[in-house]
Amino acid sequence: MRRIKSAKDLEQWKATILKKQGTHEMVVSVCGGTGCQAYDCQKVKMTLQKELGRHGLTKRVALKVTGCPGFCERGPLVTIYPQNIFYQKVTPEDVPEIVSKTIQNGTKVERLLFEDSRNKQKITSASEIPFYRPQMRLLLSRNDLIDPNRIEDYIAIGGYQSLVKALFQMDPDGIIEEIKASGLRGRGGAGYPTGKKWEECKRESGTTKYVICNCDEGDPGAFMDRALMEGNPHSVLEGMLIGAYAIGADHGFIYIRHEYPLAYKNAEIAIQQAKRAGLLGQNILGSGFNFEVEITKGGGAFVCGESTALIASIEGRVGEPRSKQIRTVKQGLWRKPTTLNNVETWANVPLIIEKGSQWFSSIGTEKSKGTKIFSLVGKVKNTGLVEVPMGITLKEIIYDIGGGQQDGRKIKAVQTGGPSGGCIPASLFDLPVDFDSLTEVGSMMGSGGMIVMDEGTCMVDVAKYFVHFLEEESCGKCLPCREGLKRMGQILDRITEGNGNEESLLLLEELAQVVGDTSLCGLGKTASNPVLSALRYFRPEFEAHIRQKRCPAGVCTPLIQYSISEDCTGCGACAKICPTQAIEGEKKKIHRILVEFCSKCGSCKEVCKEEAVIVQ
Repeated sequence: MRRIKSAKDLEQWKATILKKQGTHEMVVSVCGGTGCQAYDCQKVKMTLQKELGRHGLTKRVALKVTGCPGFCERGPLVTIYPQNIFYQKVTPEDVPEIVSKTIQNGTKVERLLFEDSRNKQKITSASEIPFYRPQMRLLLSRNDLIDPNRIEDYIAIGGYQSLVKALFQMDPDGIIEEIKASGLRGRGGAGYPTGKKWEECKRESGTTKYVICNCDEGDPGAFMDRALMEGNPHSVLEGMLIGAYAIGADHGFIYIRHEYPLAYKNAEIAIQQAKRAGLLGQNILGSGFNFEVEITKGGGAFVCGESTALIASIEGRVGEPRSKQIRTVKQGLWRKPTTLNNVETWANVPLIIEKGSQWFSSIGTEKSKGTKIFSLVGKVKNTGLVEVPMGITLKEIIYDIGGGQQDGRKIKAVQTGGPSGGCIPASLFDLPVDFDSLTEVGSMMGSGGMIVMDEGTCMVDVAKYFVHFLEEESCGKCLPCREGLKRMGQILDRITEGNGNEESLLLLEELAQVVGDTSLCGLGKTASNPVLSALRYFRPEFEAHIRQKRCPAGVCTPLIQYSISEDCTGCGACAKICPTQAIEGEKKKIHRILVEFCSKCGSCKEVCKEEAVIVQ
């Protein structure tokens, strides 16, 4: 690896890398993200290596393992360049055919192409797939192009050129003004203006300052930061370098949650490579600027996503938040001025410096600029990571990108912002997705989790799930959060068990308000959002549980009962799968469920092809 001592050295290294890459006629890219790892993408990669070697193609064809391109449910994903042929759900058994047909003869393996369910057409290029077509992939598109363990790949696409521009063509104040003019707001949840935060930190006196990258996303169903850190860690490092230079910091920390081993590994490799190349350490690029980065592994506590709790964890203390009367830009890590942003925020910085604030601010809405990455999961056909311009509507994300409903059940709501967000009904799906609009309807942007729910989802059960989640994740430092969440959970338990009454709703609503108003940190202050939004938009479901002792969605087991209708053909599939042997009946005759033995697991309903199993 070459050691870079100047901007000219970096340009020469890039030219050398591009020349070497030009010797390959073709590139085969295999997704190596966590989602595709679960689908055995490593076996696909190893089989490709063997097959390319067997045919003597290793010099002509480059094999590259990249980060997550977003379409997680279709993995393992394989893309062939320059033809831009996108293959999905690839298995090791498919590899010989890919090599012989596509790589050697230029023909497609039709069964591995994406099929548009609307017109049954096969689609070759990823950009034409409905999941990708409406997106604006400024950050995620780079995941497709680089091996995160090769700094050379990042250099080849212009990596660290923004750092050169910041060090030699701009001064710290100019960088901060550019970030302010771009309108970039923190992507971690609060949406605080990034440039303003940097400016406040720079103004603080003292020679010791820190920058921190928060990669502790703990929202259920969220994995945006993980995918960026796994797939393009150098973009985060470059953003941190620019931010550190702007505020006058010479040391940074990346805080990665314990459950993200691949993100930790790739970030560690990126730091080591950047150090060897002279892009981290002393006198970077001959500019006189010094900067070091180290990684801290979090213990997996949700509350450590809160800035002051995260800082306490880095310092080796219990991850508890403190009052923000004194902000972290004044007294943060070890009581020194500290700038903390999340992964996605830092990754946007090099793009803004490269292309300018005017370019970035032209994307999005008046108060929410740029793009946002969401993890789209739940009851939609297409799930995965999506990157869209701010201001796109929920309807466009859920129906155009997500493909709409699954299994014929109508979509009822979407939950945004994780446990700190709220449940938004389908009647509001024309709502633009930006910081302010989501807050107005009782939800929030959060870090970018988006869970779609259909008619088979009980909103009372959803509220109960998030309250219990936050009850377990609360640090217990302040009484409103510690005791309030416990009592809210108990009330919701009684309602879903059929033991609620009219006073339960009034008490739940009042308690939720108190918890939100009086808790110490962001976890407690936003913990009531799922409950309050569910009560606001889905109150009839709560009332059905209380007044009729019925769960309209058929989810809360104490309030439902399974039976078999006359549509039963007597196939016996339900009886075979029943774990408690609660179904009896003769072959080709209507079966019946023995209520006293039924565990209400739903297995019978899932296997019944005649839809004869009824839930009441």
